Amino acid sequence: MTDSTLAADGRKTRPFGLVVAAASVPMFMATLDNLVMTNALPVLHTELGASVEELQWFVNAYTLAFASAILIASALGDRFGRRTVFLIGIGIFAAGSVAAALSTDPTQLIVARAIQGFGGAGVLPLSLALLAGGVSPARRPLAIGIWGGISGLGVAVGPLVGGAVMEGWSWQAIFWINVPVALIAIPLVLFALRNDFGARQRIDILGVVLVGVGVLALVHGIVRGNDDGWTSFSVMGELAVGTVLIVAFLLWQTRARAPIVPLRLFRDRSFSVTNIVGFAFSFGTFGAVFILIQYMQVVQGATPLEAAVQTTPWTLAPMIVAPLAGIFSSRIGTRALMVTGLGLQGAALTWLALILSTDVPYIDLVVPFIMAGVGMGLVFAPSATALLATLGVLDHAKASGVNSTVREIGIALGTAVMTAIFVSAGGELRPDLYVDAARPAVMVGAAVLFAGMIAGFWLPAGRGEVHEPDAATEAPVELPAEPAPVA
Repeated sequence: MTDSTLAADGRKTRPFGLVVAAASVPMFMATLDNLVMTNALPVLHTELGASVEELQWFVNAYTLAFASAILIASALGDRFGRRTVFLIGIGIFAAGSVAAALSTDPTQLIVARAIQGFGGAGVLPLSLALLAGGVSPARRPLAIGIWGGISGLGVAVGPLVGGAVMEGWSWQAIFWINVPVALIAIPLVLFALRNDFGARQRIDILGVVLVGVGVLALVHGIVRGNDDGWTSFSVMGELAVGTVLIVAFLLWQTRARAPIVPLRLFRDRSFSVTNIVGFAFSFGTFGAVFILIQYMQVVQGATPLEAAVQTTPWTLAPMIVAPLAGIFSSRIGTRALMVTGLGLQGAALTWLALILSTDVPYIDLVVPFIMAGVGMGLVFAPSATALLATLGVLDHAKASGVNSTVREIGIALGTAVMTAIFVSAGGELRPDLYVDAARPAVMVGAAVLFAGMIAGFWLPAGRGEVHEPDAATEAPVELPAEPAPVA
């Protein structure tokens, strides 16, 4: 029997291509929607009368709901079946998309985006876990590389689809397009993916509440800082409460009978440093995208479709580079690829910040756009490989859940912090007041990416075969006869 028909645990599975497609298509749907939304922000500002802060919440409502629910979705997948929770996530995401398309004011759209986020929490982390467990160890780097390339495709075509749909139809259609994708994905998942289980333990409800409320308080405090004042009692109190809750969560995880985040995972250097790199990557990259894609429309005067086409040197590159990075990561090493990618992104954002003006020729933006896109592609697949490289299959869902949470917190904080810098520098959605405020915001993104690059040097080299634990460590963990109390 060939590698293409054996999963990581040696059991027979569906053909390699079907497994990759079934795990990747729903992830593509969620990735597509992130940048479709970003590209629509100027239009939503006009048609819904949304303020800059509300535009920010169109993004952050998704990311905060996503981040607060990922860990429990991963735990539910381990207990009740990863495919089962994956399918529920797809359904919730599609329902949120319908609600978003039917929204008639900013509040309704923010709520709908939160529903999408809860659905996405069941899609992205379990997508990687189902993929890694459904293919042979020998073919896992290739599978993750293709998975990263499809993620890059979502990044690439999101602005193009969003721009084309908004010019030819309306902004509501950017959400309607998720419905047929979901209808295709559900039967494909049922056919191609097994309903794998992890450690089937009781859910750490207290841990879920602590981390969910803590993250929400931190990001909400940052978002409110410019309006209410950074030294105001309410903002400082919210930031303090968020910090205390996160610390309490970490302390509780050391005592919980069934922790939602097993802290032993952080003893693994590859896992720990990959999460640091993932946070820096998301903070710097997507916070800058939030600022720069609006620059193309507000300052450069591009329509949504024109802005999408103009940014394709950035957004198309990951689709090409990510699969290649996955294929060659075992030879070159994940560390070299990720450090190079973060360095390219940091240099590209620095370059863009230095040349931004009200009349910079578009051609001057092309090379830094390409650099940023290549850098993204060099981080996507190798980071997924490095994350799971030395962990057993039973830990894949929780490990992927932790990493997805960290990345989404990075997106939320990056967007919030860069918007705060933009607003505090006097920025408004007007050509004459945009550029001077955008420069320091983009420079902060570059600085965080360079910090992530430095942290990346502590990664293991990441060459050679992916580690697979002994079969004994991969045996399913059944529920005890007498369930432990909720911890």
